[in-house]
Amino acid sequence: MHSPGDYTASELLAVMSSRLLKDGQIVFAGVGIPLLAATLAQGLHCPGLTILFEGGVIGPIIEPGKLPPSTNEQRCTKRANMVLGSTDVLLLLQRGYVDIGFMGGAQIDQYGNLNTSYIGDPANPKTRLPGSGGGNDISSLTQMIVAMKHEKRRFVGTVDFVTSPGFLRGGTTRRDGGLPTGGMYRVVTDFGIFGFDDETKRMNIIALHPGVTIEQVQDKTGFELAFEPDLGVTERPTERELDVLRKLDPARLYTA
Repeated sequence: MHSPGDYTASELLAVMSSRLLKDGQIVFAGVGIPLLAATLAQGLHCPGLTILFEGGVIGPIIEPGKLPPSTNEQRCTKRANMVLGSTDVLLLLQRGYVDIGFMGGAQIDQYGNLNTSYIGDPANPKTRLPGSGGGNDISSLTQMIVAMKHEKRRFVGTVDFVTSPGFLRGGTTRRDGGLPTGGMYRVVTDFGIFGFDDETKRMNIIALHPGVTIEQVQDKTGFELAFEPDLGVTERPTERELDVLRKLDPARLYTA
């Protein structure tokens, strides 16, 4: 029997992200923490949640212990409602059928722009990353949830490359740039939950996880964060949430 306070940072990300999802939503999820969180939500409080994969799968049933390592892997299709081509599933985004996009990233900036392309000078990058895939489409057309570890090298004032747009340069620049819908909804980290100001579109703190201070968060963030005086504190993952999560990922591939 484990203690409800005994969990990893990745488990914390998955649980806190799952709580943001609502029954009846259609969620475009990436693998790893986003898929874990969506499947956890299905099992606990969102039986009517529908998951979409970039590979074209709609409504898969993910079996405990058989998490697919890729959205193109055959386990993604088991008992799915439908399997389309990638182009067709992305067209569902354009037609407004998807409520939430859910992914991670290597870098995020103060306006919620995500970088999964490269780190450093574009002419001579230090690190090459996986790239966009469907990330640009998803972030351009849905309300986005992002789950990622909170490190200063990841939370930067300006991303090295905008792979997936958040609120661009803040204010009305997303809408002015031709993206009238969607935008960043929440960022979930191992320190807390973050939202975006209605007017400036800059990232702010909504709630901290138990034991985390504002000073700790700011020290690990490469830009100044705003916060409310009556800042909330999240509820720790429950024993039931952790039990279900660990049955989904018994090998701890994503939650170690």
